Amino acid sequence: MIRTGRGRAPVVLAAAALAIAAATVVLDIRARGVPVPEAAQLEPGWPSALSGLAMLVPGVLLLRLLPRHAVAWVLTGFGLLWLVDGLATSWAIHAVYVEPGAPGASAAYWFYARFGATLLLGLPVLILLFPDGRLPEGRLWGALSVASLALTGLLSALLVTAPAAVMTRFHGIPLPPEIARLDLDPLAVALPYAFWEPTLRVAYLSVLVSLVVPFAATVRRYRAADPERRAQIRWLMWAALVDMVVLLLPLRMPPQLPAVLLGLSIALTSAAVVVAVAKYRLYDVDRLLSATVAYGVLAALVVAVDVAVFTVAGSVLGERDSALAAIAIVAVLYAPLRGWLWRGARRLVQGNRHDPYAAVSTLAERLELTTDPDGQLRALATTLAEAFRLAYVRVEIERPDGTRTVVERGTPRGSTVSLPVAYRGEAVGRLVLGRTDLSERDQRLLGDLVRQAAAAARATELSADLQRIRSRLVLAREEERRRLRRDLHDGLGPSLGAMALRIEAARNLAPSAPEQADRLLEQAAAEAGGVLADVRRLVHDLRPPALDELGVLRAIEQQADRFRSPALDVRVTGDGPLEALPAAVEVAAYRIVSEALANVVKHAAATRCDIALSVREGALEVTVRDDGTGIGPDVAAGVGMHSLRERAAELGGHCEVSCPPGGGTLVGARLPIEEVAGV
Repeated sequence: MIRTGRGRAPVVLAAAALAIAAATVVLDIRARGVPVPEAAQLEPGWPSALSGLAMLVPGVLLLRLLPRHAVAWVLTGFGLLWLVDGLATSWAIHAVYVEPGAPGASAAYWFYARFGATLLLGLPVLILLFPDGRLPEGRLWGALSVASLALTGLLSALLVTAPAAVMTRFHGIPLPPEIARLDLDPLAVALPYAFWEPTLRVAYLSVLVSLVVPFAATVRRYRAADPERRAQIRWLMWAALVDMVVLLLPLRMPPQLPAVLLGLSIALTSAAVVVAVAKYRLYDVDRLLSATVAYGVLAALVVAVDVAVFTVAGSVLGERDSALAAIAIVAVLYAPLRGWLWRGARRLVQGNRHDPYAAVSTLAERLELTTDPDGQLRALATTLAEAFRLAYVRVEIERPDGTRTVVERGTPRGSTVSLPVAYRGEAVGRLVLGRTDLSERDQRLLGDLVRQAAAAARATELSADLQRIRSRLVLAREEERRRLRRDLHDGLGPSLGAMALRIEAARNLAPSAPEQADRLLEQAAAEAGGVLADVRRLVHDLRPPALDELGVLRAIEQQADRFRSPALDVRVTGDGPLEALPAAVEVAAYRIVSEALANVVKHAAATRCDIALSVREGALEVTVRDDGTGIGPDVAAGVGMHSLRERAAELGGHCEVSCPPGGGTLVGARLPIEEVAGV
């Protein structure tokens, strides 16, 4: 029993292939110098044997890795068919022209001339099964694939069953007598020529038409594939480019060279298939694609220059001078052409990530033309998609006010990679890319682009926030002025006016009615007390008097006394020089603590609240921590929360509200001192 996979089958196949190739070469060597009529259509078999080895050896290697993979068996099977076809050709020459009468001449010639057309099935079968060994999914594409293979196999079936006389008449080339005497109709079907002639024409045309479906299926697979599958298909694209370069080479060369190049192209194609299916160094194909495109076009241009020079200057300068002129022109044009084509091909295949300056310059130009943060994030997504050839880019940025902005480009397919976006060491969002094969160099360029865009977006956001804060300050100032005017005009003004009238009336009544004058003065005194209370309220609203009378720490302790109760213990601690703080910092700290304490009493259901003030590194740090229920994840920030952040932001600081792992709520604010003092 023959074992498959890593057992004996691959070894046996490899040994058989080498034996067939060796026998073919020996027969070709013995036939050297023997004249073979052109009408016999017989060529040495070693090119076919070389092509067979180029396909079978990679197929055998793939069999050892993936013994059940259909692509491995296609490579191995058709490689073996190439080898047998080459051996049949060499044996036909040997049995007909080297040793006439040797056995097997009819079978060898029939296999080469008729059954050898089965080799045409190799390419469409390989394309349709690549890379997973299964036909394209879907009822429609499955039916189209089967129909395509049937059209390709139609020619093989007709060549096997058509009589030799029909084929001779169809091609219009009579066979030499030594070939015509052979038995070439072992499977011939006797049908009139009127049937064979149109059927054969349709079959030959179908071979070309049938290749449309495999290539269309490959395009469809590529568009719907994930990054890994796309990399596999790009290996097949690279092989196709190599084959095109080989086919487009000049025809004026020794007859053996095209056969060698054909074998080389088949070997490279088979090797590319093995690498893609086995997923070994899968993503190196981008570099190969760039080089193949660049050097293929370069070779074509060099040949075109050579032909043009020989055509134009050949009749004037002579062959020798024309050759020298062609060499000189090619030498001058080669280096700039190579550099230009290399950059263009690499940008076409891989984007411009290999030109960091171009990527950074493109992003900078787009950022300059965009004034809003969302537009800058879209510019970043577009630049990344173009620079790294990404099918999907998602940018998520958290704004300073806590909101999150999301910008997407493309459609996610397959696996993605998520990278953090940082600004000044602080995580401000994340980047989701539809590609997982980023090299270390790519990641460095990606980090530079993201940092540049994050800095620009954050600067734009801060500028917009600053403008909003300025607008709010102007509005708040005018509202405060209007309130003061209303309080003074509608409250203090009439009260003082009434007091003045009562005092004047009391003065007039004092000589004649002292008791009535005394009552008027008593009413005036009461009104003066009310006016004094209104003045104190206005002063407190402008700036709490306790800050000037007691200092910020004692003022906050006094405020804490108002919130203390048997159910809530409030403790206040201070550290650092709290006596020389700027007035704006004192007011902001006092208001933040007051708002936080009010929230603790209203919402936290806490039993203890700790307030701490400390001066560190040029800033006043304020923390209010309670042991209450905390803030639920679904609770939206209210007016009080926004007020805390705005008071800190007005001074260039920041305020955060969080729920520590130990429970409760933590309000932390950092208020710069030096910036405020220098204003």
